[in-house]
Amino acid sequence: MTRRLDALVELLGPSALVVAVGLVATTASLANQVYFLNALISVAIVVAIYVFVGNSGVVSFGQISFVAIGAFVAGVMTVPLESKKGVLTTLFPLLRDHTIGNVPSLLLAAAFGGVFAFLVGLPLMRLSGLAAGIATFAVLEITHNILREWTKIGPGATTLSLVPESTGPLQGTLGALVVIAVAFAYQRSRLGRQLRASREDPAAARGVGVHVHRQRLWAFTLSGALAGFAGALLVHQLGSITTEQVYLELTFLTLAMLVVGGITSLWGAVVGALAISGLDSFLTQAEQGIHVFGHKLDLPSGSRLVCLAAIMALVLILRPSGLTGGRELRLPRRRRRAAEAGA
Repeated sequence: MTRRLDALVELLGPSALVVAVGLVATTASLANQVYFLNALISVAIVVAIYVFVGNSGVVSFGQISFVAIGAFVAGVMTVPLESKKGVLTTLFPLLRDHTIGNVPSLLLAAAFGGVFAFLVGLPLMRLSGLAAGIATFAVLEITHNILREWTKIGPGATTLSLVPESTGPLQGTLGALVVIAVAFAYQRSRLGRQLRASREDPAAARGVGVHVHRQRLWAFTLSGALAGFAGALLVHQLGSITTEQVYLELTFLTLAMLVVGGITSLWGAVVGALAISGLDSFLTQAEQGIHVFGHKLDLPSGSRLVCLAAIMALVLILRPSGLTGGRELRLPRRRRRAAEAGA
């Protein structure tokens, strides 16, 4: 009974936060709604990163490459056919002459993200520590350059525009909930437990029969699929995208969210994504000039990244396990005992 109650709270806690943000987004003005949608999509991206990084303990700088793949796949395949033939004339005929709807584009983006992650993960998942970080950063660089230069699969260095803006509060909320549910199911599964065992003590895990390379590869593939799905949500929210929007800045921002919230827990990933997303939105407005308590706050351009970096450094110094302590949400002991007694 206790385990079931803990599992229920572990899933419902992050889900409730996401639903709350989605409900507020429906009541916000169009000018402010974008900030809530950014928060929901940030949750989807950060939780996707958590599936691999949090469960394996291997830091990856390449997960945003799967977000980029998902965004461009979904974007290119949902641009209206008439517009595509007039604007994206250099595409492969298969891409230029076909278009699909919103939901199929989300699924296609997830499939491409997962397949790409599986292929690059086959050799990379044998690495750990600094070598793994450098190798995954190389994947990000390679993906960015291919998307920027190869006009047969996209617009190249120019903006991919005319993408249907279908990610509103409902789709953003449901998308984030889907990613949370998949991440929760994975970490509670046998595969997730084996991967976390290898995170804590790789030698001991191998000693009891855990195939560390295989478990990391499954998590990397699932993380890639969820990241691709999140990328599709992103492009359908923006209506246009460039390769620079899914590159270094987004990599830094999402890793900061995961670190600040707590890298080893789903609860931490969601809390960190929402907290840093809210702060980032405020600092973005401050760079444009806003009034706070009767005083105008006008920060120099680029200040938000400096502030976010300082906050991440401060958290790492004062609370290395993040705001949540790297733990999942649990009921207080008294309430848990009362629930058990009532059962």
